Amino acid sequence: MGKFVVKATEKGARFNLLAGNGQVIATSQTYKALRTCLAGVESVRANAPIAAVEDQTQEDWTKEKCPKFQVYQDKAGEFRFRLLAKNGQNICHGEGYKALKSCLNGIESVRKNAADGEVEQEEA
Repeated sequence: MGKFVVKATEKGARFNLLAGNGQVIATSQTYKALRTCLAGVESVRANAPIAAVEDQTQEDWTKEKCPKFQVYQDKAGEFRFRLLAKNGQNICHGEGYKALKSCLNGIESVRKNAADGEVEQEEA
């Protein structure tokens, strides 16, 4: 079972979603307040299981309606994803993957672990 680890920072708070093995599978932006960070966690829980996958690495990719996972290649050629909420706001992103299949597996891990992931708060 995965978990959300929320941590206060000098500029606010952010969360990481960890898989059952403790590996970070998604990271949030830095929120100004703990309250909004926790709302971000709830947004991932609500949106990840129902989000479509928009694979922008394909030549004739189809634009999907939000919520969605956007899959893209960064400047270094690695595959990445970001989860956009129903309102189009970026709520979390994944690491860079060398293979598209690994990136898609990362999305499936987010779907699986976000739905019932517990929230743990760490001190700064």
